[in-house]
Amino acid sequence: MHIEALSGQKLVDSLEDVARLRIEVFRDWPYLYDGDLKYEHEYLKSYAESASAILVGAFDGDKLVGGSTGMALLEHADDFSAAFEGTDLDLGTIFYCAESVLLPQYRGQGIGHRFFDLREEHARELGFSKCAFCGVVRPKDHPARPADYRPLDGFWTKRGYHQLPGVVAQFSWKDLGDEAESPKNLQFWIRDL
Repeated sequence: MHIEALSGQKLVDSLEDVARLRIEVFRDWPYLYDGDLKYEHEYLKSYAESASAILVGAFDGDKLVGGSTGMALLEHADDFSAAFEGTDLDLGTIFYCAESVLLPQYRGQGIGHRFFDLREEHARELGFSKCAFCGVVRPKDHPARPADYRPLDGFWTKRGYHQLPGVVAQFSWKDLGDEAESPKNLQFWIRDL
């Protein structure tokens, strides 16, 4: 296993593998994402075009088994920036830590911490003073919620993140088993660097 921060052409060359990982990992709770490569290619295109983008890749040999992305918040989807309306935060100071996807058999080995460490280091090097991310909010009584599900709130809190009250993005995707996309709430978390 090795973990590497990728940018430029190395990042671009890995986006196809990130797309496949997103589809596979986000099928599970709490995202229940019924994804396809066409959407993924469109979504990930912004990483290929951004000078601030990073992909932290977890590799088992040459195979990408996990990936964590980030870029300037203002370069990401407008739906995410819109969630900050009404706050006094300067969005130009915020680095957005986007998805972290890791195949289940590689979890619990500290890779998630390295994902955050390397993205935060990258953000500092670029002059950002804050990092933020968001996570989907599902009802506690959702019928697809596994009985043994353990939210990541404790992990995020130990890393210095806290929820931003009222800063909730809405993003739509098709849940497994649904006919059409539906809007989901994603709660923002933030920390100073």
